[in-house]
Amino acid sequence: MSAGSLDDVAVVIPARNEADRIHATVTAATGLARVGLVVVVDDGSADATGAAARRAGAIVIRHGRNRGKAAAMQTGANAVSLVDQRERREHPRHLLFLDADLAESAAQAGPLADPVIAGTADMTIAVFATTVKLGGLGLVVGLSGAGIRRAVGWRPAQPLNGQRCLTRAAFEAARPLAPGWGVETALTIDLLRQGFRVTEVEVELAHRATGTGLRAQLHRAHQLADVARALAVRP
Repeated sequence: MSAGSLDDVAVVIPARNEADRIHATVTAATGLARVGLVVVVDDGSADATGAAARRAGAIVIRHGRNRGKAAAMQTGANAVSLVDQRERREHPRHLLFLDADLAESAAQAGPLADPVIAGTADMTIAVFATTVKLGGLGLVVGLSGAGIRRAVGWRPAQPLNGQRCLTRAAFEAARPLAPGWGVETALTIDLLRQGFRVTEVEVELAHRATGTGLRAQLHRAHQLADVARALAVRP
């Protein structure tokens, strides 16, 4: 990164069936300082997520079937790398991962990139200043937090928070990414074990609250299984 570069951050947004919010999320992310590129990975959506993201100005990559969050993150990072190579950038862009349902609040994500740009952190993890009431019992969060503490002696305030900024070097060091919803837990453990600097940043972001219906319960069950698998291979 050169000191004067004004486009040294790329936003990567994994998205599935978020047609109602993705346009607002992309628009807000595009307006962030130092962001020169927004990539949306449409992970097998059955709605118009991809079209809405494209209308908002994002580069859109589509998975023909749902491949999971980690795969979408990797696809997005690969797309950023290709753009960086095409532009013959001397230094790769940092990667700012955001959830698709942040909508207008994505405009508040800038502080996540600041420590990475300044060179004082290799990865930042968001701590939402305002939390929404969750429909679950916190089992997945508890498992992730306890597992990270057991592995590296530190527990993030919000261990499953997907809003993160990483240097390209940190991202590459964490590959291969843990599958599915275990990716955040594994990222934290793998990078800290390799000596990378990880810090938390409080931000005014907000996303859709999870419900209590069958679909929400199945989603949490999948999360729990993925986090458990990620921890099982990181004793």
